[in-house]
Amino acid sequence: MPSSISLLIAYPKPLIRAGLRAMLAGSSVKIVGEASDAPGTLTLAKKHKPDVVLMDAAIPEGDAFELVTKFTKALSETRFVLISALDNPTYMARARAVGAANCLLESVSRKELVTAIENAATGKSAAGAGPFAKVAASMGPRVTPAVTRSSSLTPREAQVLAHVALGLSNDEIARSLEINVEAVKGHVKNLLRKLAVVDRTQAAVWAVKSGVV
Repeated sequence: MPSSISLLIAYPKPLIRAGLRAMLAGSSVKIVGEASDAPGTLTLAKKHKPDVVLMDAAIPEGDAFELVTKFTKALSETRFVLISALDNPTYMARARAVGAANCLLESVSRKELVTAIENAATGKSAAGAGPFAKVAASMGPRVTPAVTRSSSLTPREAQVLAHVALGLSNDEIARSLEINVEAVKGHVKNLLRKLAVVDRTQAAVWAVKSGVV
């Protein structure tokens, strides 16, 4: 782990930014800049090229998930940790799909915050029992024998089903699984037929009841 981790804080509320500064004081994290909206985040990230950007999932004047997508292409060494006010599985899934290292809740402790930033900077996967880690695990290639027996889904179809149940769009699923959108559409069509359901909502209900997510 680097002796000092450069961090950009992107959060609209000055009071929250002050709280984050206080929480990170005395740690291995060095704050190199602060932004209050999406345009400011873009400008400062390009200027400082921080190891990690700590960003509000509801950043004003932009979409945090789209920002992560843009940054991962332009600043390949920078990692992203999002903070969400809501324990929303779809937020967590979208964060995972676009390549964020973690998505924390605002109630996060100092230890959890520092550890998440350190893990992001060193490329470690989110661990533990936090909501992001749980959602990320459900999006992986994990299929129980009961699911395959009861549905005849292939492992990839079951993985796509988990993404559907978490509320991701076809584009987001394609990005998460690193396949093209047409392939996703084909998998969705097949899993709807095999599950004998008419739409994604019914498929999501089946997934939850069957323990896919």
